[in-house]
Amino acid sequence: MRESQKLIEEIKQLKEEKNAVILAHVYQRGEVQDIADYTGDSLDLSKKAVETPADIIVFCGVQFMAETAAILNPNKTVLLPDKHAGCGLADMATVEQLSKIKKQFPDSIIVSYVNSSAAIKAESDICCTSANAISVVNSLPDDPILFVPDRNLGSYVAEQTKKDIILWDGYCYVHENIKTYHLKFLKEKHTNAEIIVHPECSTPVRHMANFIGGTAQMSRYAAQSDKREFIVGTESNFVYRLRKDNPNKRFYPVNSLCDGMNIMCKKLI
Repeated sequence: MRESQKLIEEIKQLKEEKNAVILAHVYQRGEVQDIADYTGDSLDLSKKAVETPADIIVFCGVQFMAETAAILNPNKTVLLPDKHAGCGLADMATVEQLSKIKKQFPDSIIVSYVNSSAAIKAESDICCTSANAISVVNSLPDDPILFVPDRNLGSYVAEQTKKDIILWDGYCYVHENIKTYHLKFLKEKHTNAEIIVHPECSTPVRHMANFIGGTAQMSRYAAQSDKREFIVGTESNFVYRLRKDNPNKRFYPVNSLCDGMNIMCKKLI
């Protein structure tokens, strides 16, 4: 315990000396979230970075998040604690692949999910988040839409719109690994719990849910709901944030972890 407290004090001192701010995604482990100045989803954190007077932004997340923060904050230094902290979903779309598919669908509008590389975003017509994907797609002309790179989020958007959506064959393994039998098992144990899941989950999983939304949307839903128990279908570290923000409610994770988000902690163990 004394070693941990000493490390925390050293981090705080360095922050002051360097005029730095620490941003932590809600998929980071609890001790990382606790030391951060701000926690949230990737885009909210990048926006928060714009508002801070800090010279250095330490982004505790994965590569595409640090890229987004750097794009939005060109005059600040953005540091990713581990350069190998990648995103399996973002890695499923390369510029070379996109160029080939664009030739197959030359009249399509390319919508890239924020969980993609800066290079993919640069080749896209517009970007979206999980929270605004439906409204972004609905705002576009009635041409075919190539949705990159998440097929599950893309299929969710297709269910909610009348647009012609071409799905990229990519997925987030954290959410792909969440299966209906995981939810059924937890529901049998916690019969009064509502099921809330991320739209990156597969269609069968989404169809079992009482609520579908990104992490910020799930946070608001859980806080405002009259329900006291929730089965949470997303990266398990998010449950730490939910429990901290809602101490009188119970949250049950499905035990699916992101390697990229936990790479720093694995090296420390």
